Amino acid sequence: MARILLAVLALLLGPLAAVAQQRTVTVTFDDLPYQASDGELCDPEVAMTLTRDFVAMLRPLNTRGVAFVNEGKGCEARRADLLPPILAVWLDAGLELGNHTFSHPSLNAFPVTVWLAEVDQGAEITRPLLAARGQTLRWFRHPYLHTGETMEKKRAAAEGLALRGYTVAPVTLNNDDWMFAALYRSAEADGDTALKTRIGEAYVDYMAQVLDHWEPYSAELTGGREPAQILLLHANTLNRDWYPRIHALFLSRGYRFIPLEETLRDPVYALSDAYIRNNGVSWLHRWTAGQGRPIRWEPEPPQWIRQAYAALGQGNLSR
Repeated sequence: MARILLAVLALLLGPLAAVAQQRTVTVTFDDLPYQASDGELCDPEVAMTLTRDFVAMLRPLNTRGVAFVNEGKGCEARRADLLPPILAVWLDAGLELGNHTFSHPSLNAFPVTVWLAEVDQGAEITRPLLAARGQTLRWFRHPYLHTGETMEKKRAAAEGLALRGYTVAPVTLNNDDWMFAALYRSAEADGDTALKTRIGEAYVDYMAQVLDHWEPYSAELTGGREPAQILLLHANTLNRDWYPRIHALFLSRGYRFIPLEETLRDPVYALSDAYIRNNGVSWLHRWTAGQGRPIRWEPEPPQWIRQAYAALGQGNLSR
């Protein structure tokens, strides 16, 4: 009888397992060298320790991810000395690097010519570092996911990026990890281990809710097939300590981790993006709006996280 029940369960669950195993994701980390204070990033030992610890966490997980660099963030006075060895740690671990502009400006807030100059300045260290390894700087990620608040600006910026040889790295699995990260850094500074644990557990629970939203929502664009996904996270102490739990969450839901180049071969990334509102959103929302269907927004972090973040007196500066 037990064998019969197991056989029936295998028949019932087999198709579901097959569907789950078709899930793929590319993991990306924004805001290199690190979301940390200028003081930390100007201290060679501290900055390198933060980097090595983060990459050491990632190395056994084989995320095949891409990390996006803001060359102007961090230590202004010693950037040319400190940034190359930090970025080399990422490259030595087999991770790819992309351009996230020099100082993280919103395209929606500047003329295209000024913004493209930021793009160029953001490649001055990364491009030759990659060239020395026989690699090219090919990926680009928009700060705040702002791609232009008018169609004219959007097209001009896209043309400028293409002329420079960049391929834009979209985001499908958008989330508010930056909000949890700001609170985590504050608790870390206060030495509040219990609060750090509470924030981390809430972060993992929230990411499960985010996937509960994005998975079926994305399938609506492709006739029931979940497309290859791109996850946006940030390089910070929250993800240094808690990304392994996020990684395990994806594994439990049947995801394989694949390179960005492979992900972008999914036909969904050929859909047009005519989204020009003055905010940064997932490409799933952009494509949904382009098909004339209403956007259904993703879950927000728990209320206590949002209230605590507001109490820090920070704007949305970490995306």
